[in-house]
Amino acid sequence: MSRIAVCPGSFDPVTLGHLDLVRRARSMFDEVVVAVGINAGKSPLLDAESRVSLFAAAVADLDGVRVVRMPGLLADLCREVGASAIVKGLRGGADFDAEHPMALMNRHLSGVETAFVIGDAALAHVSSTMVKDVARYGGDITDLVPPPVAEAVSTAFGAQKDGAR
Repeated sequence: MSRIAVCPGSFDPVTLGHLDLVRRARSMFDEVVVAVGINAGKSPLLDAESRVSLFAAAVADLDGVRVVRMPGLLADLCREVGASAIVKGLRGGADFDAEHPMALMNRHLSGVETAFVIGDAALAHVSSTMVKDVARYGGDITDLVPPPVAEAVSTAFGAQKDGAR
């Protein structure tokens, strides 16, 4: 029986921190399913299909990793793929405070435990929100995200500026 983990997130955009988490999760599990979801509390820069394809391209060199769109509850996806764990990355205490109640709810809904992985200290300052903030004002994000992601983010902000004229 293979051990399957789900790594969920909105990944808007995928960062080097996300990729580090997936690589390390893959070393612990036979298969990792990256679940690209919709966060109702956020307005995404990139559409879901773009986020799925960008993440899939970024992990194309990793056997045992697949990227799917998660249209509903994480607990439902975990049951669907036969996951034995949810893997979430933590950069610090604030991340734990936000993730803890979600881990409890997911265990309540699906019986699946959440494993927290401490993020690489060299990437602790990297978040999708920070990447978008830097890019929005023309800053260089090439050392924070994979090259195709940097291009997609730049294009998306260019389209927003063009639409604002």
